[in-house]
Amino acid sequence: MTAPVFVVEHFDAGGGGRYVLDGPEGRHAVSVKRLRAGEDVVLTDGSGRWADCVVLGTEGKDRLVLQLDSVHEEPAEQPRVTVVQALPKGDRGELAVETMTEVGVDAIVPWAAARCITQWKGERGAKALGKWRATAREAGKQSRRVRFPEVAEAATTKQVAALLAGAEFAAVLHESGDAPLVTAELPSTGEIVLVVGPEGGVAPEELALFEEAGAKAYRLGRSVLRTSTAGTAAAAVLLARTGRWS
Repeated sequence: MTAPVFVVEHFDAGGGGRYVLDGPEGRHAVSVKRLRAGEDVVLTDGSGRWADCVVLGTEGKDRLVLQLDSVHEEPAEQPRVTVVQALPKGDRGELAVETMTEVGVDAIVPWAAARCITQWKGERGAKALGKWRATAREAGKQSRRVRFPEVAEAATTKQVAALLAGAEFAAVLHESGDAPLVTAELPSTGEIVLVVGPEGGVAPEELALFEEAGAKAYRLGRSVLRTSTAGTAAAAVLLARTGRWS
């Protein structure tokens, strides 16, 4: 089993490479994971920097003492995969973020589509965005990633169109798509942007705007997936096709 991952802001070790993991992460390591001397641990800043460590011992209930010898940098993978996710109802947004993080998506853009029942406004919107980001962080740790997906501010339809216009490959999951996503010709570098609509589907005017921006409509298969699972399934297809899962 791979070593558990903990998030840190810095990698400053003291003399002899002694590093103390404290705070909430230290408490989780000591009191929940119950890590003991000799076990392996990975520290990361969630942005690609990481270090393999060995547990030396514990201090109290919230301090894990580690041996940290060197810090590594994991380069960003290519091509970069961004999923524009329409806002689902309830906690299905967190489900989508969790599973997309697990499969390896690089960025997630919340989208306030015309047919979204849920709307992020004011304090409620800030709280919902915070939940998405916290979910990405925890799912990144759980899936042993050292580079967590970026969760952007909620985007308007025009902002999504601009994102699509700058991509090397732009796709919209839609039932009108003539071609299956699995047969799409994908770039080996640059940005892939995939749009996942709400439960009510992408509105015709939105689809037209996205097509003007250079996006093409694709379908996944015969079955109809919910918005909270479609992005994960489509991302898996893309990651496998680009060789990132090889």
